[in-house]
Amino acid sequence: MTDHLRLGVNIDHVATVRNARGAGYPDPVRAALLAADAGADGITAHLREDRRHITDDDIARLSDALAIPLNLEMAATDEMLAIALRHRPHAACIVPEKREERTTEGGLDAAGQHNHLAPLVASLRNANIRVSLFIEPDARQIDAALKLGAPVVELHTGRYAELSGEAQTEELRRLADAAALAAKNGIEVHAGHGLTYDNVAPIAAIRQVRELNIGHFLVGEAMFVGLGEAVRTMRAAMDVAR
Repeated sequence: MTDHLRLGVNIDHVATVRNARGAGYPDPVRAALLAADAGADGITAHLREDRRHITDDDIARLSDALAIPLNLEMAATDEMLAIALRHRPHAACIVPEKREERTTEGGLDAAGQHNHLAPLVASLRNANIRVSLFIEPDARQIDAALKLGAPVVELHTGRYAELSGEAQTEELRRLADAAALAAKNGIEVHAGHGLTYDNVAPIAAIRQVRELNIGHFLVGEAMFVGLGEAVRTMRAAMDVAR
């Protein structure tokens, strides 16, 4: 197994800036191509129910333009399933979604929603779309992912990113333990949410983690240094930690 830690760049908030004025710029597809040129291994985009940033047209154009994998973040709804089956992205990460939230606030309750998720996971897998479940670092949720047949879990690092001191150390331990448990059971482990240059190293150092998905911070940094430089700096920080 290669030790290369993949970087997925989420370009949602390029679309957020575009939509603030209702203009055609900045273009998230252009951002995705710049990220790919700078060393991103994949592109992540979250098509939300309310289309607050990424739009249906963005997904169609990303699907046509990208030479690297597209990871579609999606809620567990019939509408999003139909869109995924139409565009056939490399991967689909199922996330919880609430209309009133600013951003994804926590992991999916895969254990509590098993009966709802099972047919959706099966449909995506039958279409050769790699299914990922965005979950908390919790043994119960990993067991649920195993029972659902999801080949990948993405561990929510948002709480880790918000904490400091001993509390952050304890959350990092939870993430490492969850990654080890998932990998032991044959599930590929990804991680993401709230990661920055300052806090990425301990997550990148968890050997069972195969991919990090990072977006909001990189788009913010791009305002000062450009997206390519932001991606290259993050890629370097990940590689040093690895």
